[in-house]
Amino acid sequence: MADVDDRRDNYRRGGGRGGGRGYNKRKRFQEDDDFDQQSYRNQRPRREFQAPAGTQIRRGLVEIGEDALRLPHEVAMNLAKLATDNYHDDYVKDTFCQVTLKLVVEQPFKIPFVAGVVLFAHAEKKEIAADIISKAGPQLQEYLEKGQWRECKLMLRFLACMSRVFEEDGVLPVLNELFNRAVDLQTASQEDAVGLELVKIILFTIPYLLASTADASLQQKATELLEKTDIIASTPHQLEALVDPYPTPNDETEKPMACASIISLLQRQLQEEAANGWPLSCIPRIFDPSFKAPNLNGDANGEADGQSASSTITFPSIAVPSPINAGTKALFPELYFSVYADQEIESVPPTTNIASTLIRDAIVDTINSLEFNRNATAKYLNEIDCFWAPNTFVKRAITFDKLRDVEPGRPTWKPEDVVIDAIFSQIFMLPAPEHRLVYYHSIITESCKISPQAIAPSLGRAIRFLFRGLDVMDLELGYRYMDWFAHHLSNFEFRWKWTEWIPEIDLNDLEPKKAFIHGALDKEIRLSFAKRIRETLPEPYHPLIPASKEKDIPDFKFADDQTPFAKEGQEILSMLKKKAPEEDVQRVVDSVHEQAQGLGIADPLVSSTDIYMTAILSIGSKSLSHVLSTIDRCKERLLAIGPQSELARRQIIMSVVDFWADHPGTAVNIIDKLLNYTIVTPMSVIQWALTDNINRGRSLATAQTYELISITMFKVTNRVHQLLQHRNNLKVPFEQRRQIDEALPRERQGMRELFAAIEDAVAGVATGAQDEMIERFDEEEGEQELVKRWGERWARVWRRKASVEEAIVGEASVGALEEAPAVEEVAGAPGPAPVVDEDMDRVE
Repeated sequence: MADVDDRRDNYRRGGGRGGGRGYNKRKRFQEDDDFDQQSYRNQRPRREFQAPAGTQIRRGLVEIGEDALRLPHEVAMNLAKLATDNYHDDYVKDTFCQVTLKLVVEQPFKIPFVAGVVLFAHAEKKEIAADIISKAGPQLQEYLEKGQWRECKLMLRFLACMSRVFEEDGVLPVLNELFNRAVDLQTASQEDAVGLELVKIILFTIPYLLASTADASLQQKATELLEKTDIIASTPHQLEALVDPYPTPNDETEKPMACASIISLLQRQLQEEAANGWPLSCIPRIFDPSFKAPNLNGDANGEADGQSASSTITFPSIAVPSPINAGTKALFPELYFSVYADQEIESVPPTTNIASTLIRDAIVDTINSLEFNRNATAKYLNEIDCFWAPNTFVKRAITFDKLRDVEPGRPTWKPEDVVIDAIFSQIFMLPAPEHRLVYYHSIITESCKISPQAIAPSLGRAIRFLFRGLDVMDLELGYRYMDWFAHHLSNFEFRWKWTEWIPEIDLNDLEPKKAFIHGALDKEIRLSFAKRIRETLPEPYHPLIPASKEKDIPDFKFADDQTPFAKEGQEILSMLKKKAPEEDVQRVVDSVHEQAQGLGIADPLVSSTDIYMTAILSIGSKSLSHVLSTIDRCKERLLAIGPQSELARRQIIMSVVDFWADHPGTAVNIIDKLLNYTIVTPMSVIQWALTDNINRGRSLATAQTYELISITMFKVTNRVHQLLQHRNNLKVPFEQRRQIDEALPRERQGMRELFAAIEDAVAGVATGAQDEMIERFDEEEGEQELVKRWGERWARVWRRKASVEEAIVGEASVGALEEAPAVEEVAGAPGPAPVVDEDMDRVE
């Protein structure tokens, strides 16, 4: 190898690599021109790289349907040919089966497309579809046994799209068996929601079944099944009123939209489709015998449906379990919420058209299945028009005004409106969406980044619609709307047409729209700072953000010598800064107690607690980490306050709220941490907010009060949920699970007492029976009615939350403690004991 010269062309002639003048500046010689012209460059020969067949199939399946410039059936045929030509390769076989079934449960838009690929491949090689179905059957059985209803629905949809390859009725026997279970569940309990879920699965499977086959016998049997489901689907469920986004105490108040249950809506739509001969025009038909190329048609004179009798496959054996496993998620009736439906100009499918429910269902399932990748989710939603039949939507980014110019008979549905409508349906789902609300916020944000000119106008119309309905909207949904609105504006420089809402500024602070504006501006300040937010607002809004909010660090009230106990307050502040011995602090505290007693104060500990807690807050006012560090250093004294005096414990909360009066969000965060330290208790927070400081019901109109109660109750309910989870974990030693089982009733009773305390407080406001309202309500009658309305809205929210918790952790839902099988106890290593940590957010 030593005699091989591997130097490149640009080295000096006759010289080495080293320095010297002229390095890399050699002259160009005549032979160089000849060398270049003959293309004898010193480089490796170029080779066209082609990915292995398995890799091409994986990429093709994952991207199928996304290219609007390619015909879907041609893409499906090419993938089918690639699979059939290379199916002898084990990697191709495994990849094709795994990716197909994974797409079914993760990307519902593509189910008709991947089914089309399998059908095209089946036309030449029966083995391919047989392998897919042999793996789909056990997966469907597993979903049924575990109560994974979304995955069950999507797998049945895929098998329905494959109906033409089955020997007999395909999925219909499974659907009939699901209906029988639904009838049993509804007969046992009128409040059952699992039966509703089974009927929903049946109704969403029928359209795809009939769109995939022209078999008249299947249409007849599906129609008969539809007649049976009408018994359950058309009967209003007892819990529907509990999850109505627009509850009205009387029929006089007009709702922005009548939200019907999804299954009743779908039942009527399917009946309309049956009467019209099952057009199902929005569902894409990927596989069609007329599309088949000669090399994929084993018999040029095949059957009318493209399948010969010898190529049919036996439907996998599926046993619907009895009793039904309800799954891990508490189920409730689902209503059809929309911000655009039934408008004069239809920018989304009307509720009379089956496309409204089919497209919504696919979007929602895609969103909830891909929660691990918001960017991919937003990308697929932006391309929604590629996954449905041609001419289902108008072109992307067309303005709303131009929808009037669309030719009669053509749909005017904007893909952006349909997507935004579906996302809002999840944000506004009651009692709770499947994932954290911030996930749905992020999808809207990412969608705006992908297509700002198309999404922004749609969002603007949605925001205005929701704002108009605040007066009758469920209270919890109003605060969800507020949270999203402030969060969304923070991602786009806080820009909004605030001039539209100037008339609402003059309203009473108890009006829902005025309360919304107050709360939204406060949340914007938390996400930025007061001066910047004021600069984004028109002049009439400026009084809502006083100059005091621009102070990053509040004043220490005991710095004013006119304040009672000012000297002692300053001394304690100085001692805490210097980390003085506890004995020195106690001497000042004793002095405060003596003076308080002399002034006739009933509980002197309240006065010393106010001084001590305010000093801690002043020291930690630079940041949340500073105040947590100071609280941690002083927590022994703070923990000792509560057992001595309940009033002093509530004074800790009062001191926090007073100190951060101009920044209520910061106060809520600190109280949240005090709950973790158990310095204050959930009951003390509720009593302080809804008894001591309810202000004749007016505090119910503030976002701070609702947020404070919400985070408190979330900690309590989450703690009970975690205990129940550990109790039911068979990997935990039985003795430890038994101890948790004994502790669970106490925790559950404590939770019930908190719900009862909230109910008692807000019910008194709703009826006008609250003590302060009776004694000295001197305002006009209209204002008193507003206060009562706030009480009614609060009562409804917390009654619903209490009902939900009973459905999850109540005695009827928990059941008896199960002992793990002996084999598992021997084979499995004992897990760590689940210790309840003093942090209320965790159970370890």
